Amino acid sequence: MTPMAPTRPNRPTRPASLPQLSLPMSARQCRIPLMADAAAAAAARSVVEDAVRTWRVPVDADVAILLTSELITNAVTHGAPAAGTFVLLTIACDAAGLRVDVHDGSRDLPVLDTGLLDTDSLGNTGLAEAETGRGLLLVTTLSDEWGFYRTPAGKAVYFTLELRREPSSEADADGLT
Repeated sequence: MTPMAPTRPNRPTRPASLPQLSLPMSARQCRIPLMADAAAAAAARSVVEDAVRTWRVPVDADVAILLTSELITNAVTHGAPAAGTFVLLTIACDAAGLRVDVHDGSRDLPVLDTGLLDTDSLGNTGLAEAETGRGLLLVTTLSDEWGFYRTPAGKAVYFTLELRREPSSEADADGLT
């Protein structure tokens, strides 16, 4: 039998500067400052993935990671007023769901561009051909709630994902699931 080569990881390795989540199970909130640069989105995706897995949050982790990436990218692109600044990623989980807030230093509030929606001759709605501007549309579509608020240093944009409920054992026995 020949030894197999190790498989490649399906995601990039954790950036060296990213803190490890070592929170007790009872603490379901963390705040992580991230340098407002090109590596911020990857670092934030990793932190959210770790939090969902460590806390065993019953949400779609891929959606949480995607939406976090969109908010961080927007904060770095539009919200970081100067080089060398930080954005703040806050992740919290309670009985209602998962909430992710991204704080930046801009006072400009986000605007959802509904002009990105295109309706064809048959009345079907799709995305227009624009190359940018879909981030908040994704957040609006995939989250259970999203919004923004002003902070002393700028603003924060957030989304929530409701917890998936486990099917009851009676429904499983009846074959209703």
